Amino acid sequence: MADYKFLKPYTFEKKGITVKNRIVIPPMTEEMSFSNGEVTSDELRYYHMHSGGAGMFVTAVANVNALGKGFEGELSAEDDKFIPSLRKLASAMHVNGTKAILQIFSAGRMSSTAILRGQQPVSASAVKATRNNSEVPRELTEEIEQTIKDFGQATRRAIEAGFDGVEIHGANTYLIQQFFSPHSNRRTDKWGGSVEKRMTFPLAVVDEVENIIEKYADRPFLMGYRISPEEIEDPGIRFEDTLKLVDALKEKPLDYLHVSMGNVWRKSLNDKSVTTPLNLTIKEHIGDLPLIGVGDIQTPADAEKVVDEGLDFAAIGRESLREPHWVQKVVAGDEDAIRYTIAPADHEELGLYGTFWDFLITAFHSGLQLSSEPHTEENRKEFSGILDHIFGGGE
Repeated sequence: MADYKFLKPYTFEKKGITVKNRIVIPPMTEEMSFSNGEVTSDELRYYHMHSGGAGMFVTAVANVNALGKGFEGELSAEDDKFIPSLRKLASAMHVNGTKAILQIFSAGRMSSTAILRGQQPVSASAVKATRNNSEVPRELTEEIEQTIKDFGQATRRAIEAGFDGVEIHGANTYLIQQFFSPHSNRRTDKWGGSVEKRMTFPLAVVDEVENIIEKYADRPFLMGYRISPEEIEDPGIRFEDTLKLVDALKEKPLDYLHVSMGNVWRKSLNDKSVTTPLNLTIKEHIGDLPLIGVGDIQTPADAEKVVDEGLDFAAIGRESLREPHWVQKVVAGDEDAIRYTIAPADHEELGLYGTFWDFLITAFHSGLQLSSEPHTEENRKEFSGILDHIFGGGE
């Protein structure tokens, strides 16, 4: 077995939880749940098949209330009736010591009246997103406090279902990020205005989740937080805003920070004078708070560089789809057997069913040769680029 640093165990000091290695499978939209948010057998098979190697596995998003649903086939943690379904999911992910993390979110304005069955999407302010076919959302008012509580109750359900932690989804333009963004938050009350006031909602969610963990967890239970460091909208989140947020987050009892980017070494989208990768600057700010880096990490050398450069975890999302036994093959010294492409005939073998496979087959029919020259750098980058589009610019 190669002596990679990413294969070493890691202990979250605040909770005393040890994970067996520094590899994480990050949350990736798979749209395999039933229309009501319950887990399907195909979904359970996918999670079970892709678990067992990584130290941690983070689920696709689970909405915390009915207005939080962002797409069809999405997991739900909005009601106690989903606990049995979530319990099956946590059990399926607990393979060979892998820790199971439930990602919780609300889509906010990144939903639609069709998905919400006639209800208008909601957000911090009545400002529509810049993407095509977006709708003007309804500004949340007295529901804000209840939404915060909904994040807490989703956490309680994750505890009861047997998960090892929750990841608060404050990234990828969803509701928590919408409260932090000056593009989607034009409020002048305590929930908006200055960058400090725009932090109020995200930090309140963190406080509520921690209160629920302290009240209900009968075992050590992790709390992570995911961010997107910048927006390209004007006005939008700039990196200096994010550094203020992470400075505030590091004072909270978080167990890790997860930075969502399409490339782990990406620099600023808005300030071309920035020469240091954003993740390294964020890590410098958060100090001992563990950081998960994600984005175009595919080979063992890629993962080792992440840890060598001072980040704590390397997340291999897209590559984990192509190679469910990535970690196992590295441990066994079979790196030459690692797959870097998906052949269409292999989708059942890989547990990629239904709409999840539809994402990938659409890419195939658009001209991407998924099965040719599997180990060439050009093919890896081409496949990586199309999946960046599928997963919204970050795993």
